[in-house]
Parts: sequence; C-alpha cells; structure tokens
Amino acid sequence: MKKEFESDVTLHLMRISSDVEHIKEDMSEVRSHLATMNGRVRQNEKDISWIKGIGSTFIFVISSIIAWLGIDK
Repeated sequence: MKKEFESDVTLHLMRISSDVEHIKEDMSEVRSHLATMNGRVRQNEKDISWIKGIGSTFIFVISSIIAWLGIDK
C-alpha cells in the first residue's frame, strides 16, 4: 500500500513538474510577445505625438491667418 502511494505521489509530482516547465516556456513566449507589443505601442505613441504637434501648428497658422484677415478689414 505504501509503495502504491509513493508511486502515485511520484507520478503526480512528475506531472506537476512537466506542467511547470510547460508554463515556463509559455511565459517566456508571452514575455517576448509583450516586449514586441510594447515597442509597437511606443512607436505609435511617438507617431501620435508628432501628428498632434503638426495639427496644433496647422491650427495655429490657420487661426493666425483668419485673425490677420479679420484685422485687415
């Protein structure tokens, strides 16, 4: 009886060990993918900031022109 219990425990521990290794591999893949996604997000944030800057400058120029035309009359 004791031998069966020990072999069952050993079998369960081997399964758990296998599962833990599989989880570690999956986590490594997830971390790698997360790093890639963070890089893409960072680049998108830079692009959005650049577009916002250009848009703000464009609005300022248009507003200045409209104000100048209004003052001229």
